[in-house]
Amino acid sequence: MYPEIKFGTDGWRALIARDFTFSNVRACAQGVAEYISAHRLKKKGVLVGYDTRFASEDFAAETAEVLAANGIKVYLCPQAVPTPVVSFGVKSLAAAAGIVITASHNGHQWNGFKIKNEEGASAPTETIEEVEGYIHNLKKAPPIISLDEGIKKGIIEHFDPKPLYIKAVYKLVDVPALRKSELKIAVDSMYGAGIGYFRELLLGKAVQLDEIKGERNPFFPGIHPEPIAKNLKDLCKLVPQSRSDIGLATDGDADRIGIVDEKGNFLTQLQVYSLLVYYFLEVRGERGPVVTTITCSSMIPMLGEKYQVPVFETPVGFKYVAPVMQKEDAIIGGEESGGYAFKGHVPERDGILAGLYFLDFLVRTGKKPSELLADLYRKVGPHYYDRLDVEFEAEMRQEIVNRIEESQLKTLAGEKVKTWDRLDGFRFILESGDWVLVRFSGTEPLIRIYAEASSLTRARKLLGEMRGVLGL
Repeated sequence: MYPEIKFGTDGWRALIARDFTFSNVRACAQGVAEYISAHRLKKKGVLVGYDTRFASEDFAAETAEVLAANGIKVYLCPQAVPTPVVSFGVKSLAAAAGIVITASHNGHQWNGFKIKNEEGASAPTETIEEVEGYIHNLKKAPPIISLDEGIKKGIIEHFDPKPLYIKAVYKLVDVPALRKSELKIAVDSMYGAGIGYFRELLLGKAVQLDEIKGERNPFFPGIHPEPIAKNLKDLCKLVPQSRSDIGLATDGDADRIGIVDEKGNFLTQLQVYSLLVYYFLEVRGERGPVVTTITCSSMIPMLGEKYQVPVFETPVGFKYVAPVMQKEDAIIGGEESGGYAFKGHVPERDGILAGLYFLDFLVRTGKKPSELLADLYRKVGPHYYDRLDVEFEAEMRQEIVNRIEESQLKTLAGEKVKTWDRLDGFRFILESGDWVLVRFSGTEPLIRIYAEASSLTRARKLLGEMRGVLGL
């Protein structure tokens, strides 16, 4: 009945009203319910949260009603909540799973259905495949009871994970020191679920904080709620105008962070992750493995070598990063999307905690973001990154793959290709260490081209040449 429901890198996403319908969301909820029942986890319950998108609270309520009709205890968030807060709530409750109604950074037309495991991490591939199997094998509409009836029977209850999350953050970061720091901070909440979190955590007599896009607006006017340069023009203007020390931005469900330096320059996700790794190894003096995806900076393994810590590389997606973090007891894990996870927390991206750690970096060193980047470059040399997203028709996918395979690339941007691999997409590493990667998005009809080089001009040249190879 529901073959159109396919989960990607992190959940199922679809256009609202066309495919993201109450019927399909109920089917997803039933798939999770059957998984929970098959694994005898009903009593542990499921935490259901949602973001600020159109009707997200209604889709979350429908999800709760289906789970409850299957005899599964449901903890339903009473208001929009960041995905990492839901993840932490799952672990705090010792629940069987978490569900978040969110399309993360996608445009306003989209919504989505994320599944978290009992550790609060993105559900692994084998779990998703099992849930998908249940969805595709449904023969009738899922059972449902009303929200009011579920609450009356005690099988549904409202639960706010925010207070427990805030308490946990205080144990990881010296929040009182941040509140006394006299930092001037500009925040762009991008109309998303992270609204008010930095304000509540930091604002006091010493810290000055300006928050923009800090109200719910499901249309995300003028932007996609993804914290990258093209969507943060207002923040890049606000930081120097307000003489702020830094700009912080969270995406639609606040599991990603974007950083703007004191001059109004956007720091790329690869720079930010490299800086966070540098912060943990150099400033905090921590030692332990680091996990990075294939799309992250070559600065990460260079830092690993300098500080004598192992670096593990995975395909794109936190469902790959989290298991390695847990297995290797890593101190940090991250990916190019701007999502970073930390030891002692949940093995999942957390834009709010990442922002707090970055502020702690400023406070402990007494330096501005641009000065910290200069310090990093003195350690590992300058690295510049850019990404090109190109839409394509679904039926062209195999044709694009064939073009890459048949091109048999020997050189790019006038330099010899040293090695290439297919860990996740097609990655070409040049003799200088510069690299370019082509991969299909797991959540959108996009092909992404990534490049990192010794200059921004060269990175963009690599992007242009690779796009030419693809014929797009």
